[in-house]
Amino acid sequence: MKLLMSPASPFARKCRVLLREADLMDTVAEVTVSTSPTATDHGVAAANPLGKIPALLRDHGPAIYDSRVITRFLNHHAGANFYPDTRLWEVLTLEATADGIMEAALAITYEVRIRPQDKQMDVWMDAQWAKAIRAVGAIDQRWMSHLTGPIDMAQIGVACALSYLDLRHDARGWRSGHDALAAWHATFMTRPAMQDTTAPT
Repeated sequence: MKLLMSPASPFARKCRVLLREADLMDTVAEVTVSTSPTATDHGVAAANPLGKIPALLRDHGPAIYDSRVITRFLNHHAGANFYPDTRLWEVLTLEATADGIMEAALAITYEVRIRPQDKQMDVWMDAQWAKAIRAVGAIDQRWMSHLTGPIDMAQIGVACALSYLDLRHDARGWRSGHDALAAWHATFMTRPAMQDTTAPT
């Protein structure tokens, strides 16, 4: 199988971390592609008509996407337990929250990269950041107990989301007022799977 990905994509990173944590690196090859909302890679478009990464090319059957579908598939393929039944809804909710942080942060990134400077909307970017930081606050205040114990996709998703904030929006300072989550993230980042998937700056 092949995972179409970009090292900077937080959504792809979720899948890449899972590949390592589930010991699937010999089963799935990572294929780096260069694609964007305004210049979609042909291979990506063939795998995913929405033109988004990651996409997983399987040996049998059509390509699958998006990241949450891929991680569920990989979890099943490995016979792993990154979506434990005993706390499935909490894991899925936290993973969705992490994806929401990524989506808001990516919207800011695209606003700066794609739109001419004189057409960039500060009010739009501030609104996206408000979503992201509100979610960060909710995790710090209400969900920390769910980020402990055996590793699951909630933990992987939250770590990848926070790391993307560091990569693209470090100046906005998500750690301020979120000491518990910042400490957790620092510890989680020492995992080899996180170190191995750190995006180039």
